[in-house]
Amino acid sequence: MTRQDLIKQIQAKKSFLCVGLDTDIKKIPQHLLQTEDPIFEFNKAIINATAPYCVAYKPNLAFYESLGVKGLMAFERTVAYLNENYPEQFIIADAKRGDIGNTSQMYARTFFETYNLDALTIAPYMGEDSVTPFLAYEGKWVILLALTSNKGSHDFQLTTDAQGVRLFEHVLTKSQEWGNADNMMYVVGATQGEAFKDIRKHAPNHFLLVPGVGAQGGSLHDVCLYGMNKDCGLLVNSSRGIIYASSGDDFAQVAAEKAREVQEEMAAELKALLPTF
Repeated sequence: MTRQDLIKQIQAKKSFLCVGLDTDIKKIPQHLLQTEDPIFEFNKAIINATAPYCVAYKPNLAFYESLGVKGLMAFERTVAYLNENYPEQFIIADAKRGDIGNTSQMYARTFFETYNLDALTIAPYMGEDSVTPFLAYEGKWVILLALTSNKGSHDFQLTTDAQGVRLFEHVLTKSQEWGNADNMMYVVGATQGEAFKDIRKHAPNHFLLVPGVGAQGGSLHDVCLYGMNKDCGLLVNSSRGIIYASSGDDFAQVAAEKAREVQEEMAAELKALLPTF
């Protein structure tokens, strides 16, 4: 998917919502456990219910890998279902890969050829040769970890060098020598607040994938106020707050209602900050 395709979806739906498919077998409604593939059936129902209100989905590989082969089969079926039935949706594999060059080539082949995903989250700390194999695929995106939402992000990402430049700032500036705003995004946690202003100093045009709104306490308004650019430039992820809003038979309906609520908030932010968008 191209940058312009993604922007058109955001404009059409007045939404920059990404629904995180962090599907935990221990949290899905009990009645689904009687089906042949409970994870896929849950995902399918969530997708059908929330697709009108979002522009992206982000399955987190850890939740599928934890179930071994059956989990990976559910992941593959989920991606195939999205590609077949909702081709306009931007699909992100949250896998946080990144290794020496030949290993990264295999990861890139897995996610961009075998699974035909649009984007993959990447850990950048092994440097250029661990990232560039993913950038060789036209129309595919690398999403580099920059400033994450977890408490431990302060352990390394905010450390400074002798000139006072923080590590996440080095990631932002150096990585732009490898990719550009048409094939590279950055993960910035919603809990970082005004730090989005610093992110935008170094990456004014790139899209940002923003976890941490909702269950983790991040403010959508602050993310928009400090992080939105002229093209919106945001994909804000919500997982637990949508997909686990109900554990009953009405789980998909309630998920749709929660997704619609977020979409309406996003539409209001777009109208306020980008009235001609």
